Amino acid sequence: MSLLTLDQVSVAFGHNPLLTKVSFSAEAGERVAIIGRNGAGKSTFLKIVAGELIPDEGVIRVEGGMKVAQLPQELPAANNKTVREVVSEGAGEIHEMMQRYNALLEDFSDANAEEMADIQHELDKRGGWDLEQRVNHMIQRLALPAEKLMSELSGGWRRRVILAQALLTNPDVLLLDEPTNHLDVPTIEWMESQLKQFRGLILFITHDRRFLENLANRIVELDRGNLLSFKGTITEFLEYKEKLLEEEERANALFDKRLAEEEAWIRQGIKARRTRNEGRVRALKALREERKERINRQGTAKMALEAKEKSGKLVAEFTQVAHSFGNKLILKPMDLIVSRGDRIGLIGPNGCGKSTFLKILLGQLSPNEGTVRQGTKLDIAYFDQLRDQLDPEETVAHNVGEGKDTIEVNGQSRHIIGYLQDFLFPPERARTPVKALSGGERNRVLLAKLFTKPANLLVLDEPTNDLDVETLELLEELLMNYDGTLLLVSHDRAFLDNVVTSSIAFEGDGVVREYVGGYEDWIRQGGQFPTESTQEVEKPVKVEKKTAPVASTKPEPAKPKAKLSYKLQRELELMPEHIAELENKLETLNAITSAADFYAGDQDTVQKTLAELAATEESLENAMERWVELEEMQNG
Repeated sequence: MSLLTLDQVSVAFGHNPLLTKVSFSAEAGERVAIIGRNGAGKSTFLKIVAGELIPDEGVIRVEGGMKVAQLPQELPAANNKTVREVVSEGAGEIHEMMQRYNALLEDFSDANAEEMADIQHELDKRGGWDLEQRVNHMIQRLALPAEKLMSELSGGWRRRVILAQALLTNPDVLLLDEPTNHLDVPTIEWMESQLKQFRGLILFITHDRRFLENLANRIVELDRGNLLSFKGTITEFLEYKEKLLEEEERANALFDKRLAEEEAWIRQGIKARRTRNEGRVRALKALREERKERINRQGTAKMALEAKEKSGKLVAEFTQVAHSFGNKLILKPMDLIVSRGDRIGLIGPNGCGKSTFLKILLGQLSPNEGTVRQGTKLDIAYFDQLRDQLDPEETVAHNVGEGKDTIEVNGQSRHIIGYLQDFLFPPERARTPVKALSGGERNRVLLAKLFTKPANLLVLDEPTNDLDVETLELLEELLMNYDGTLLLVSHDRAFLDNVVTSSIAFEGDGVVREYVGGYEDWIRQGGQFPTESTQEVEKPVKVEKKTAPVASTKPEPAKPKAKLSYKLQRELELMPEHIAELENKLETLNAITSAADFYAGDQDTVQKTLAELAATEESLENAMERWVELEEMQNG
């Protein structure tokens, strides 16, 4: 039975239709992801369901007595309230009545007896006397520190508290708007597990593709005022949607062809006017109206990174670098080499020291111990720094162009309005103050500003927040083709897997290790996030490239290193060169198969090249595994 039904609902702001006669129904047990471009109306849809916005037309029907709870996008305040108090506030009026009743009880007199009786009657009617029991149950279920102050908690823990607050009333419908924003991966994974246990209806908006894939069992896309519903995973939906778009393009092409033929006919002159019939003229007018009403899909952002002259082969080198703030250990002594062309992801929970690590690497902070050597000819673009450079009172164009009408991109002079259209800002939006933009639009402004600055070392700190899926995929492609060096901090697991070639993991107690591949590769190689019970590792950790050691939680006696035979030692020494040759070969084959006319060539050659590509990929993977195996043998 449907908990919620929307029937022929329409909403428009000015001339911009967000929902056009959409119908929708959902049942308990469904976890519905609302997807669509930035500005497509996703948040408006949730506001309608929550009753915060009345649609222009249409009917909304809800099951009798249905309770709706929301998880706000903003984190709760880091104030002096206890966790227990904040969770209890989720009961709304019942919490307020209990507060008032207890206050009157402490200061009891005949004068307030009548008010106490009224409150008692209302609490009896609403079943409010078990509030404390329900709060205790929720705190226990989510493993919350009940008596800690909110000001003592990290952002991730405050997000847990507000989820407990939302679940306190045992709602039938849970609304989530970007629940993973600014959360680290451990908290995101914890939230996934909690939401999977929820038995009611979940409607959520997210741009985190892994979270979307793991949680949703139904996809609803808002596109140009229409609603498309699909039961299944996001991967299955994207395959289905691609076929729909192909069919739409074919239908539009046929329509446009027919319209052009009719327009040509009506302009044929006297002869045509003698023979034309009024029915055909009316049909032409109808075609014109239909074409006028067609809302074309928003274009795809066009981004291009300009790299300055290549840096030196060495970008940065750590030699026994260690750092701490007071009694808090950030980095144990470590060695590290960052080479030109590396694409490195930084993995770790909030507050583990990723930003400190970047500042040391970039020379903005001197470490307590060890030395840092920077490479030559470095031109650095730092995404996080640009956040403070946006003036919310100024327009998008003024912020990106720094007050100029033209900018130079890839050696060419471009008008700022034309450049911003590549980032999906039409002229009127480009002249809008930054403070009026959505979170996704603001991030696109940051990217547009970043890409005007040529750089051969790109440092991106959480660049994916609020970006829609299509822009995310475009940014991924751009970074994968970037020939400079990339340092990426992100909690988007799919983004890390698709972009980086190695990861630096912060595993707790100052232990930092480097792994081959992205997030899933790190997990596969034994990586894990630190827990509160993680003990300090006493031995210094030396980071060695391309290895995947597993952190130990207690000190072990030193073991003598195993000595490889001459044959194995020689194999180990030649392995980097062999891997480099395979990578170069794979790059060449990928370039050949990516050519526009590749599949139009001789089919025997096509199949032979594809087979060679597959064999090279397999050889490279086997070589990487063998390298790790040999180094583990050598390290004992």
